[in-house]
Amino acid sequence: MSTDKKQLIINAFAMHSPGHLNPGLFRYPADKGADYKNIKHWISFAQKLEEAKFHAIFFADVLGGYDVYKGPANLDPTIPAAAQFPINDPLYSIPAMAAATESIGFGVTASTTYEAPYALARRFSTVDHLSNGRVGWNIVTSYLESAARNFGLDTQIEHDERYRIADEYLDVTYKLWEASWRDDAVEWNKDSANINGSTKGYRYADPRGVREINHKGKYFQVPGPHLCEPSPQRTPFLLQAGTSTAGKAFAAKHAEAVFLHAQKPELVRPSVDSIRQQAADLGRNPRDIKIVAGALVIVAETDDAAYAKFEQLKKYGDREGALALFGGWTGYDLSTYTDDQDFRFVEQPAVRSMVNHWASTVPGTEGKKWDKNTIADYLTLGGNGVKIIGSVQTVADELERWVTVGDVDGFNLSYASIPDTFDDVIRLLLPELRRRGLFWSDYAVKGGTFRENMYGQQGRSRLPDSHYAAKFAWRKGEEAPPYSLKEHQ
Repeated sequence: MSTDKKQLIINAFAMHSPGHLNPGLFRYPADKGADYKNIKHWISFAQKLEEAKFHAIFFADVLGGYDVYKGPANLDPTIPAAAQFPINDPLYSIPAMAAATESIGFGVTASTTYEAPYALARRFSTVDHLSNGRVGWNIVTSYLESAARNFGLDTQIEHDERYRIADEYLDVTYKLWEASWRDDAVEWNKDSANINGSTKGYRYADPRGVREINHKGKYFQVPGPHLCEPSPQRTPFLLQAGTSTAGKAFAAKHAEAVFLHAQKPELVRPSVDSIRQQAADLGRNPRDIKIVAGALVIVAETDDAAYAKFEQLKKYGDREGALALFGGWTGYDLSTYTDDQDFRFVEQPAVRSMVNHWASTVPGTEGKKWDKNTIADYLTLGGNGVKIIGSVQTVADELERWVTVGDVDGFNLSYASIPDTFDDVIRLLLPELRRRGLFWSDYAVKGGTFRENMYGQQGRSRLPDSHYAAKFAWRKGEEAPPYSLKEHQ
């Protein structure tokens, strides 16, 4: 077995909803998506993936319904398909899954646009404590108009302005997590208590080691201090998914893992190179940013069997739900076009560009007319991400090609049906990846934190010194965090 190949990060990409990137598949006989509201479903899922040594479960989330298609503000196509609706908050399930497992990590999506940073910092610290350091934050700025309206806005905040807000938001959370409690502030240790009952000299924490952050910025005023004592990671492992110009700059500054998607590794490589170069320009090790590509893998004993499985699954898909997802992702209502309209030639440039991209990259669609039916057929399983379908050999070869050509570090694997899409990956694909030296046989740090296992380094639970947030750290013995002293000079 080769030992010099890149060891892949393998995550499961899931959602606390009957359907994620698979509208209508709750009707498939083996699918358990409708069990999303049962904590035993998620505990069993986490245990299954940990036994297979998945790095993490990456939970997507949205804060509104997909109501653009046949809209405005119309959920009629979305609701029957369970197209990411209904949906529960994923963070509340993490302590239960963590209590039933030892090493698998949990990435949770939360928005910087609609929640106060003081509250979010407390929630993530709480879960980092309860999971023994196994939580990550997928930082998003949100994209649904329906979410903006439900949080009291007439329309969304402009895209780049959302990232400017997010940048200050991260400053606030870094100060709460890293700069509000000194490393040695907590003093209480029951093992050292006086056996005669004396409490002299024993206090829970040193008040001089807990400080207000007194953040006063353009968007946020947060005095602090942080309500939670330092958790195992202090700052949760940081994930991010934006690929716009502003998103890539944000990732280069803040992210430890970046979630990208494209149809071909050749198309993802420019974004990978850009993020790594911008990170290097900021003094970070570009390899400290793990690039994780989204993919739907349908694997079977032969290529024909895999394609037959894919077609069988697709029969249960809801095409109206798929077009509802398209409307939410893009803001464009395809119901305003005729059924036979070829979207490669529409006047709307954003739609035309997107569909022409699919037409030139999606295998098996050469010569096809890209009308509403074709778009719905394409989006029914796996959304607009790459579908890798085939035998064990075929799929493993393609994953290797993504690593070589795209310079990715691993994959967020979505599902057509939960959990049996993952059952096939576990039974067929992972043994082959191990045989090729591409996937570990066990966690690098059993019982370790999310950060330790993503980097494969015991003891690496904190952000590295080269990360932007390290400047906020309040180290043992310091009177105050150095950054705060500089601010007052």
